[in-house]
Amino acid sequence: MVAIENLQFGRRGFLAAAAAAAATGVLALPGCASVGGFSLTDAVRRLLETATSGALGKLSAPGGFYDNQLARLALPDVFGNRGSTLQSILTSAVFKDRLTKGLNNVAESGARRAAPIVADTVRTIGIDNAVALIKGGPTAASSFLRTAMAGSLIEAMVPALGDGLRIASDPVVGQALSALTGVDTTTVARSLSVQAENAIWGEIGREEAAIRANPERTNDPVLIAALKTL
Repeated sequence: MVAIENLQFGRRGFLAAAAAAAATGVLALPGCASVGGFSLTDAVRRLLETATSGALGKLSAPGGFYDNQLARLALPDVFGNRGSTLQSILTSAVFKDRLTKGLNNVAESGARRAAPIVADTVRTIGIDNAVALIKGGPTAASSFLRTAMAGSLIEAMVPALGDGLRIASDPVVGQALSALTGVDTTTVARSLSVQAENAIWGEIGREEAAIRANPERTNDPVLIAALKTL
């Protein structure tokens, strides 16, 4: 098998050959880890690139967390049992909802901070068993990526979320933070980051599953060839 790095034609030829592979079902033997002459490692990267960019694009947009029932963040535990002042204002459903929405809006800055980090990891991560990842379950590739990143997004998002909390446009957020007893902004930012990381990986997994269910939606002939043939 000719590895992708040894092919001597440009992007147009690359896409044309991959499209032909998708149309004809030409498949290399599993040991070659390629399809239609194209590396399955490249197909995994394309799958991850498409899933991660789609998910983080949604979550970093206005309302990306709050408007998504599956990604919406709850009030961090640090807001519980923190003094009579805070407890009294949290009894108001309107205040509590505004605070939840305000914190979810802050989380969007975390998604924006995470996006380039995830993209860099996808470009450089070592992929030892591309066949298994392509043939795996609905979230096999994103689960592999999450394990490889080992919580690094949490640490990366804490500063961005801390800044977001300090400059939050909704005064309700500032009011709630000022009412906290013995808790600083960094602690709240870390609690939000843990939730945001879970929401991000959940959304990436859902994007991957949707791509696997309908690879044609990507208009990527390499992905279509790999996912439809294996």
